[in-house]
Amino acid sequence: MACEDLRIGHGYDLHRLEARPPGGVGRPLRVGGCDLESEVGPIAHSDGDVLYHAVTDAILSAAGLEDIGQMFPNSDPLNEGRDSTEFVEAAAVSAAAAGWELVSLDCTVVLERPRLAPLRTAMRSNLAGALGAVGGSVEKIGVKGKSHEGVDAVGEGRAIECHVVALLRRR
Repeated sequence: MACEDLRIGHGYDLHRLEARPPGGVGRPLRVGGCDLESEVGPIAHSDGDVLYHAVTDAILSAAGLEDIGQMFPNSDPLNEGRDSTEFVEAAAVSAAAAGWELVSLDCTVVLERPRLAPLRTAMRSNLAGALGAVGGSVEKIGVKGKSHEGVDAVGEGRAIECHVVALLRRR
């Protein structure tokens, strides 16, 4: 396989966390399609799923396509509160149509609390389903949860962030 038949894409997302109603405006905390028990949630135009947003950008980047903000602008009222699963699915369909398939996906979610370990298996399964168009399967997907050890906005519980690297190969 020639090098031009492989592509790497990086995705990143960060959302500020605020109290959920009635005390604040934070949305329910959803990561990788899983709802987490939390008194805080993301401030976001869509559902604010940082893992799905970063995955979407990583897939689109590796395929040489536009980014999530161009594909799903926050100025479009149709994206208000939108389920981010649709973003991942659209990125997978677009990448597949451009002739790409998934080799591997490495995801790191940085969140002080709650811990993600109990939901990692479900997150991997959710991602595999959403990435079906590019050959997504659980064994190709890694999801890790990390804390920021009390440092900066993430470590203080005021934000959540995610880094994703996707490797695609030409079909």
